[in-house]
Amino acid sequence: QLQLVESGGGLVQPGGSLRLSCAASGYTLDYYAIGWFRQAPGKEREGISCIRNTGGNTNYADSVKGRFTISRDNAKNTVYLQMNSLKPEDTAVYYCAAGFVCGSYYHWGQGTQVTVSS
Repeated sequence: QLQLVESGGGLVQPGGSLRLSCAASGYTLDYYAIGWFRQAPGKEREGISCIRNTGGNTNYADSVKGRFTISRDNAKNTVYLQMNSLKPEDTAVYYCAAGFVCGSYYHWGQGTQVTVSS
């Protein structure tokens, strides 16, 4: 069964950058669309980006567009989320998820905490 593990979270100052990784095991990521989500305390989970399994097309929520970049390295069975110009409101637990199409996911990681604070 496909398992996803996020890493790369941490504490960063406003304006800083982090790169999150979503590493897969148990199955190849080639067949899957991968989405990134986040959930801040007291708020609903927010879908922020997705990369398709074919063609590599990507989409982003308005809240992160122009600052975050999703990419995949199928050879490493890993999807990345490069986060630049981070803001305190980006503070959340970040999750990756896999499905056959963007917007419909069947497998979830355990999450990684991102804290943006001075």
